[in-house]
Amino acid sequence: MTVRLLVWQPNLLYFSPTFICSRKPSLKSYEMPLKLPKSSIGRRTVMTSLIFGAEAFFSKEFASGFDFTLVAPDQTIEEAESSITGHAQALLQVKDLIDSDSWTEAQRELRKSSSYLKQDIYTIIQGKPGSERPVLRKLYSDLFNNVTRLDYAARDRDGLRIRKCYDNIVLALNDILSKL
Repeated sequence: MTVRLLVWQPNLLYFSPTFICSRKPSLKSYEMPLKLPKSSIGRRTVMTSLIFGAEAFFSKEFASGFDFTLVAPDQTIEEAESSITGHAQALLQVKDLIDSDSWTEAQRELRKSSSYLKQDIYTIIQGKPGSERPVLRKLYSDLFNNVTRLDYAARDRDGLRIRKCYDNIVLALNDILSKL
């Protein structure tokens, strides 16, 4: 009797993987070999087509390309500057609803007016020179963090915190409007 040494060398080109499938959740499983068709397309071909395809897909020259700008669509800086005072006044008119203790209505109006104001201020900040933006972004952040705090305080029906947040909003709004 002779002993043979068996050496297994996998050949990846002709490797047929085995997948285990089961029809029902049970302890029995069935092995089913699956032969993959051979392809003449290489990795370089696939990567090259992905790169050029992505370049064409994200290009602004094509009609189906995406516009990744962060400024509100179809709003110019002039339009934002002309409408910012009206949206700021609408935000400040929430005071009447706060004084009458109608918290749900105050939340609704606060969300509506602050979203328009946020869009206007962001558009104007994007039009400013790069050296002025950090200060304006800080003021923007302070203003809308206080708007969020007021929204949460109205949800919790905490009158003292609501009035404090409203006063902070008035100060932050005056600061940012004076810098714009």
